[in-house]
Amino acid sequence: MPERPNFLLIFPDQWRGDCVGGAYNHPVVETPFLDQMANEGVTFTSAYSACPSCIATRAVLATGRTPDQVGRIGYRDGVPWNYEDTMYHRLRDSGYQTINVGKTHFYPQRLHLGFEENQVYDCIRIDEGFDSDYHMWLAEKSGGLVRDTAMEVTSNSWMALPWVHSETLHPNTWTAQTSIEMLQRRDPMRPFFLQVGFHRPHPPLDPPIEYFRRYEGREMPPVPVGDWAADFGEPVQRVDSSTGTLPEHVLNRSRWAYYAQITHLDYQIGRILDCVRVMGELDNTWVIFVADHGELLGDHNHFRKVVPFEGSAKVPFIVRPPRSFEGPRGSRRDEPISHFDVMPTVLRQAGIEVPDDLYGETLEPLMAGGDAPWREFMHGEHSGFADQGNQFVTDGREKFIWLTESGRELFFDLTEDPQELHDRSADPAYAERVALWRGRLARVLSERGDEALSDGERLIPGTSLPAAREWLLDEGKE
Repeated sequence: MPERPNFLLIFPDQWRGDCVGGAYNHPVVETPFLDQMANEGVTFTSAYSACPSCIATRAVLATGRTPDQVGRIGYRDGVPWNYEDTMYHRLRDSGYQTINVGKTHFYPQRLHLGFEENQVYDCIRIDEGFDSDYHMWLAEKSGGLVRDTAMEVTSNSWMALPWVHSETLHPNTWTAQTSIEMLQRRDPMRPFFLQVGFHRPHPPLDPPIEYFRRYEGREMPPVPVGDWAADFGEPVQRVDSSTGTLPEHVLNRSRWAYYAQITHLDYQIGRILDCVRVMGELDNTWVIFVADHGELLGDHNHFRKVVPFEGSAKVPFIVRPPRSFEGPRGSRRDEPISHFDVMPTVLRQAGIEVPDDLYGETLEPLMAGGDAPWREFMHGEHSGFADQGNQFVTDGREKFIWLTESGRELFFDLTEDPQELHDRSADPAYAERVALWRGRLARVLSERGDEALSDGERLIPGTSLPAAREWLLDEGKE
């Protein structure tokens, strides 16, 4: 049997940073398997997406670099993934069996990017004739009578649409079951790296009906709406609206469905962990759970993601190390981390050389306990959507936000106000803190070459950056 550790990376889509039961003290959500994982590992309480939407975050995870360094600072489909030195390539080339099951959001859609085996779920058709492995399997198993909800309605909606078919046909179950089957028939003479890319709880909000019923009718805590969010208070106009208000009973159904989706996913995660345990490999496996970004779910009259508020940008991040790792179990760390820290962490533990030019840092010193040098703050951004270009800097205790076109600023004291109810950007009591964070953002933007946004001392409004850098688009041309 291989002595090098295995890696199980559980990577769901659009899972809020507060939506894990005991690990993050959520008052409603039930996640017993993730709670157990947190008790056996380390919970990171200040993990953020450096670009809170699907594609950019996945490129950051794969490369250990910032959104700007990988050329993706917003959401844009159809841009080729011309990355030749990724975490997956290095693991594969050093003897690991690299496997992906579920969502990748790579382009072309059948790209492997260093995965030896790749069973894909994707509800978007960009390449002509593309059908994901799940959809071909579903058509065969159901005789074409059952279709994925995400292929029937928009996959960016607040609507609750419980799954009434057999639970065994649900995308969550397929992703878990396929992962289990890949583990059961893997090469036992090599260590494995398995990435499980659950598409849910990303909408459609279609949990199996029996899971929805566990939450239906429950009293919900108030939805946070900040004193700065009045501009977004008009009733929603579309089923895929990203801002607006819903009647309370409709919003409650959305929240019940979202939480039910998470509980169903938690059970599927438990199934995969049990498979690794039965194989006798759990004590030699690093288990990493992290989402790509969150879901606003009505917070501040917003839905979906891409904005820098906690419900969108903050993600859950739990690491369960092998038995041999020397460090405290059930611990919590509040240093600011992101997806670019996964690659150096994995490579170091796998005994593979970590490239010198990665932006990310290995999480090992934090997990070992005690004091360790770490970055003061992290920078995040999102561009490419009209009037939604944003920049933010945070350490998990304070957050400064700047909207690049209008120049509007917001500042939140997350220690006193974790739900971002009160904008302190114009509060004289916070003037020095706002100036400190504004200066930090100005320097980040200037040092990376965005002179249209900053001269190093001040922020310059009026510009919206493209979702993909020009050099990345040029590489994709024939």
